[in-house]
Amino acid sequence: MGTSSTAQIIVAIIPIVGIVMGSVVIFFYLLWTHRRKSLSIKAGQYVKPDFNLLTFSLLAGLLLSSVGVALTIMLSLIVKEASYGLLSGIIPLAVGVGLLVFYTIKRLEKNV
Repeated sequence: MGTSSTAQIIVAIIPIVGIVMGSVVIFFYLLWTHRRKSLSIKAGQYVKPDFNLLTFSLLAGLLLSSVGVALTIMLSLIVKEASYGLLSGIIPLAVGVGLLVFYTIKRLEKNV
């Protein structure tokens, strides 16, 4: 039993509509944030938000490393030989380890 052409069209349109709606939401968020910052700068009330790079790199490094380890282990168990699919676990693992090394270097540099 084959699927109808109407069902195929609806299934093809759903992701397109989702991407367009998500893009519209992101666009208006960026637009309103920009206008709010512009008006607060003109009024002299703008306060620059603090961003702690060390805490962000530690959090991102831990999250990426844990995701990378989980994917690497899962994919190495599923796929018997090394393949390009294994890169989907090794890449976040390498980025996470890099961020953790950055955190360690900055932390040691800050203490010296």
